[in-house]
This record gives sequence, structure tokens and C-alpha cells, in this order.
Amino acid sequence: MASVRFTELQSHPLEFLDVTSLTLDEFQQLVPSFETAFHARMAARRMDGKPRTARRFTVYQNCPLLTPEGRLLFILAYLKTYTLQVVHGRVFGMAQGKANPWIHVLLPALLAALRTLGNAPARSLSALAQRLGVAEAAAATVVIPLEEEPASGAHPSRRAGLPPFAHDGTERRIVRPQDPGAQQES
Repeated sequence: MASVRFTELQSHPLEFLDVTSLTLDEFQQLVPSFETAFHARMAARRMDGKPRTARRFTVYQNCPLLTPEGRLLFILAYLKTYTLQVVHGRVFGMAQGKANPWIHVLLPALLAALRTLGNAPARSLSALAQRLGVAEAAAATVVIPLEEEPASGAHPSRRAGLPPFAHDGTERRIVRPQDPGAQQES
């Protein structure tokens, strides 16, 4: 099975945008800080997350993600498509058992690179308001201008004055009782 490679994908700008949500220029701006963050993490930790004690990290010639661009493409494609790890590994020419550690190593490196560039996601409403330069109440308001009033049979979330429902797709932990008897009742 052929695998996705940066060298092949970069010659197709629209496909590259579809896979990563970044233009090639934006991607190239992110590569140096991403690679710095990746090597900083690998200098301190091994692929399994344990502290590095003996050898320093080096990229071997048989590494499935040999180049910095390949590593960044791998994690951006994972975040964009959020495929099963077995599928994502196959797309990039590796087994699921190899894709999983790479994902766990590259995610923190990407976040560190985004923080370095000042583009990390805002984790609170106050941080978002500060970044946007608006009041916290204004940051919480979703304003979508409609060119015309929705018809009376419009979707319920499009009622006047209400913002549309936007589900983030994140799974939340469901708190269930630990007592087997109480679990039967619920």
C-alpha cells in the first residue's frame, strides 16, 4: 500500500490544504518551531514517554517519519481527519502500534510550537477575549448575520435571537454509579 509523503503532496496545493487545513506557506512557517519542540521533547524523553537516560535521540534511515515535514504532516492530518489509528498508520506506511506512540509524541510538540508562535488555542473564555481584544461577554456571543429572516419552518436552532447549535464533537466522561445495584436502576 502506498503511503502519503510530504514530497508528493506538496505539489498538489488544494489536496495539501484538504489534508492539513494549512497552505504550503503556513505549513513551512510552522516547520522550524515544530521541529525545535520535537527535538526538545525527544532530548528529554524516549518514544514510550519514559525519561531518556542513555543514548541521545537520532532519526534512523528506516524511520517511517524521516523528515520534519513528514512528522508535521502526520500529526496535522491526524488532527484534521481524526481517523482510527490503524487507518492513519496505514495511510502513512506504518502499523497502528507505531502510529500510536508517534501521535503521543507529536501532539505535545505541535502544541509547544503553536505556543511559541502565539497561535495555541485559547483554553478559556477570558483568554479568548484577551486575544480578540474584546470584552469577555462579547467573546461569548456568537453573531451570525442573516441576510434575511429565516422562514417559519426553519431549523429550530435558527430561531430569532438564538445562535446556531455548534457541537464540538468531544466525548465527555459519563459519571456512572460504582454500585452494581445502582447501575441496574439507571
